[in-house]
Amino acid sequence: MHWTVRGLRLVGAVTAGAVTALVGLVFVPVAAPFADRPAVRTAAAWLTRLELRRLRLDLPGRDAGGELRYLAARTPVGLLGGMVVLLLGVGVVLAVRAIWSWSRGEAVDGMLPTPPLLAYAVLSGTVLLFLDLSGLVGVDVLERRLAVRLLGPDPTEALRRRITELTESRAGVVAAVDAERRRIERDLHDGVQQRLVALSMLAGRARRGRPELLEQLHEQARQALVELREVAWRVYPSGLDAHGLAEALAGVAERAAVAVKVTCELPERPPAQVETAAYFVASEAVTNAAKHSRATLVTIDVRREGSMVVVRVRDDGVGGADPAGGGLTGLARRVAALDGRFTVTSPPGGPTLIEAELPCA
Repeated sequence: MHWTVRGLRLVGAVTAGAVTALVGLVFVPVAAPFADRPAVRTAAAWLTRLELRRLRLDLPGRDAGGELRYLAARTPVGLLGGMVVLLLGVGVVLAVRAIWSWSRGEAVDGMLPTPPLLAYAVLSGTVLLFLDLSGLVGVDVLERRLAVRLLGPDPTEALRRRITELTESRAGVVAAVDAERRRIERDLHDGVQQRLVALSMLAGRARRGRPELLEQLHEQARQALVELREVAWRVYPSGLDAHGLAEALAGVAERAAVAVKVTCELPERPPAQVETAAYFVASEAVTNAAKHSRATLVTIDVRREGSMVVVRVRDDGVGGADPAGGGLTGLARRVAALDGRFTVTSPPGGPTLIEAELPCA
């Protein structure tokens, strides 16, 4: 079933490419003398976007000035694809006609279905079908390579951009680690440390003959343990390694100050670094929603989509989250360090959607 769908999709894409090639056959010669005019550039850009959508290609940083040249180069390839589809259609029609006639005992072009004739028809039909399908795949591959070659960024420029991205992501990871260390120090100093100081003072007073303080002493000790456990979970959740991402996110939902619904559908455990990044994206997003968005419900959805683990966190709060804020910037850097993509959609009035795509292949 999967291969059938892919085959039909391929036939449809090549057929659509043949139709747009006919458009290009008219458009390119007429537009070429006026290539510098804004209207021609706009039309060429629109046709190019249509082709890239048909091919399901995303070319960030593509050459916007080479669109007319690309349309001129892909027109003969598209016409070739149309001829291949036409031959496939003719072959299917002839095969159906022969099967229909022979099943009713009628001759086809004066020939009745004898065993040698059937063997010849099956063998030749299989070979021709194979050649047709190979032609469809070849046209599709050729069109994709042509688009990348003529519209993609210069290889040197792409390498330079990649080096810049890696440099920025490395600096971002270092900054995120330093920020996390400062937050841990602040949590320890302002929370657990103060709680332990109070605990020590209560113990001293209880020793001097104030047994009624033992109840407060016990409560302070319990609170100190809770806060210390919270700090430890923010540093790294111990349950993540032992029980996996779903259990760790269930722990986030239990400790959250807002209602959280978790859906984690992964066919297998992703790599450790991907699992860790997914956890912190979800955890930080829930924390932000509880603190700033006045949300009543947060939904966490984690699933595998192709070669990506996609984490989506949505809340029903007031929106207006700033992607440049400290917490979200740290998450963006963490995701970028894995060559992933991080987006924040938070219009005023909500809802807020935080999405991270983490490669795991």
